[in-house]
Amino acid sequence: MGNPATDVRIASFDPRWREDFASLNIEWLQRWFVVEPHDREVLGNPEQYILADGGHILFAVAADGQALGTVALKHDGDGVYELTKMAVTPDARGQGIGRLLMDAALALYRTLDGRELYLESSSPLTNAIAMYERSGFRHHPAPRAGSHYARADVHMIWESWANMPAQDCAR
Repeated sequence: MGNPATDVRIASFDPRWREDFASLNIEWLQRWFVVEPHDREVLGNPEQYILADGGHILFAVAADGQALGTVALKHDGDGVYELTKMAVTPDARGQGIGRLLMDAALALYRTLDGRELYLESSSPLTNAIAMYERSGFRHHPAPRAGSHYARADVHMIWESWANMPAQDCAR
């Protein structure tokens, strides 16, 4: 694969990539952790658990139509979104696909009139955490309600709005 910026496009959810959404995430979860019951629910029915409540699923798609990666913005209500279910196929890792997905998710979030964007991760995922930090996410204490996931020991909130001049923060 050449330059991901020219070889890959970002696309919104399409039913043809439904199985890819699940398989990309399951492969990644099994590599690092275990697939938890809440993962199975969400991945088994993304239309209900992500899209129905105003969430979005994005895909990094190769020129041949193959889904190389995915990320979701789950709407929790009241303008709060979770960046979740980011995964890249093993053959495409290290080629900037995760960065393309992150940039696309943040660009989409900016259009949603959201008031908070957060994510949950796990401390062994140092490369992912470093990418989140470079993207403007800052570490934050765990919410009182806790997490759906046993593996989540890192909680971050996107604070890029706070670091931008007021004239650039038009939402």
